Amino acid sequence: MEPFVVSARKYRPQTFKDVVGQASITNTLLNAIDHNHLAQALLFCGPRGVGKTTCARILAKQINQDGTELEDEDFAFNIFELDAASNNSVDDIRSLIDQVRIPPQVGKYKVYIIDEVHMLSQSAFNAFLKTLEEPPKHAIFILATTEKHKIIPTILSRCQIFDFKRITVKDAAEYLKYIAEQQGIEAEESALHIIAQKADGAMRDALSIFDRVVSFSGKQLTRKAVTENLNVLDYDTYFSTTDLILANNIPEVLVLFNKTLSLGFDGHHFITGLASHFRDLIVCQHPETLALLEVGEDVKQHYQEQAQKATKPFLLEALEKANDCDLKYKTSKNQRLLVELTLMKLASITFDGEKKKPDFIIPASFFASKTNDSESFKTEVVPATPAEKQEIPAPAEKIPAQIEQTIVPEPIKKIQIKAPEKRVSGLSLSSIKAKKAHENIKVPAVAQEKLPKESFTEEDMQGHWNDFVQHLEDKGRKILASNLQTDVPKLKNDHVIWIELPNSTMKKEVEREQSLMLDYLKEQLNNYSITLHITVNELVAKKFAFTPEEKYQKLVEKNPALEKLRKEFDLDF
Repeated sequence: MEPFVVSARKYRPQTFKDVVGQASITNTLLNAIDHNHLAQALLFCGPRGVGKTTCARILAKQINQDGTELEDEDFAFNIFELDAASNNSVDDIRSLIDQVRIPPQVGKYKVYIIDEVHMLSQSAFNAFLKTLEEPPKHAIFILATTEKHKIIPTILSRCQIFDFKRITVKDAAEYLKYIAEQQGIEAEESALHIIAQKADGAMRDALSIFDRVVSFSGKQLTRKAVTENLNVLDYDTYFSTTDLILANNIPEVLVLFNKTLSLGFDGHHFITGLASHFRDLIVCQHPETLALLEVGEDVKQHYQEQAQKATKPFLLEALEKANDCDLKYKTSKNQRLLVELTLMKLASITFDGEKKKPDFIIPASFFASKTNDSESFKTEVVPATPAEKQEIPAPAEKIPAQIEQTIVPEPIKKIQIKAPEKRVSGLSLSSIKAKKAHENIKVPAVAQEKLPKESFTEEDMQGHWNDFVQHLEDKGRKILASNLQTDVPKLKNDHVIWIELPNSTMKKEVEREQSLMLDYLKEQLNNYSITLHITVNELVAKKFAFTPEEKYQKLVEKNPALEKLRKEFDLDF
């Protein structure tokens, strides 16, 4: 049985043309070799698995080739690799410097490849500076690192820097297709795209994942086998979820989410994938952005079909809600409920991106178009006498002659007021006039003495007061809630609530919102004679402790034993 060689080693590029996704760098290095314009100190930086060490080895071989060497010549005596992660001391660098002085026995150059150079110590960097700046003519240094920001500026200034980029999903998938053909494996295009996406821009990771999936599925590489082996959610899950959301089918969406959890996936993985799915649908709606969709051609067709079902406003709102759930997930105490609530909100969005409007909302034009023929809108009126007309105050706007009448008790003559036949907008002048005319028909007010005036204690009032403050904080009205907590409200004369504030600004702020608070207290305490009395006392501001000394004095007032404890142990602030 022959030993197995992983694809990352077996298919390591041997020439610059074989390097995937780094065309700009390989072309630059080839031109530098051809024109004898190669620097003696190079720095290759970029993410893992994108070809830094591979390009360094190819460069080391290519600069020593003169056409007389054997085909499989690797110039092993001319290439020295140093792992700076384990050889990062000053002694290791000094040993390297001693080797640099010796010219090559075969070939023209000695190439020193220092991998993970950012792991060198500060003293090792300093020992390396002089040699790096003025190396012998036969020596070339190639430094490779994944963390460029950790290298000191004096090293960076002595090197020619090449920034390697992440390998795109398209390039990685094409290279995986080539390897699959070399090994006689039939692979679905969508399966290779999933592997490329999982690799996150690293070709070495993509090849490792490819080997693992091939060991699992054999010569037939399907999308189902890849998703099952890599423990990723298939595209079909998100297509089904989106179809149910578009159909406003909340029960089926929750059942599908529960099925996903039972397969071993967590809610965070599900919601982030759903957000990415919405993003891909938005990308599919414009031909200019279609290139940003990194999936296979078969899946791309499915994306385009679903993108036609959803409108842009819907997708934008859905993407915002899914992203908001993603941000809140880690801090939530009930994470499953958070995702389920988000799914219910998503399924409640209509196709035009607006929330469903409740049926009980009355349109603005209702009062302009409603006739008075129903029992609840019948008005009994009689023409007013000249004397009665003088007693009625003239309204700000002239009332039409047909409704210039007054309300009198029964028995009376019933006159039906005709409504305009044409419906008008709630913001038009005609609707405003109709509304004013409607308001001028006086409705008998409830007598104040008939409202309940149950007695209550100061403790009951303070409890409901605190509930109202908490309600304000939940609504995000922190300033008003803070103002109401400045003083403890007191009860005077059975129905007067008195509160003392430290300045007039806070008083104005509370007075502006006091009607809302009084309505709440009247309803909770069942007493509609409650009033609020606000006074200003600037000395109250001095009650607040801001400095450590003031806070300590407040504590001493409550517990004098603290001062004795401080003196006993000679404590200080």
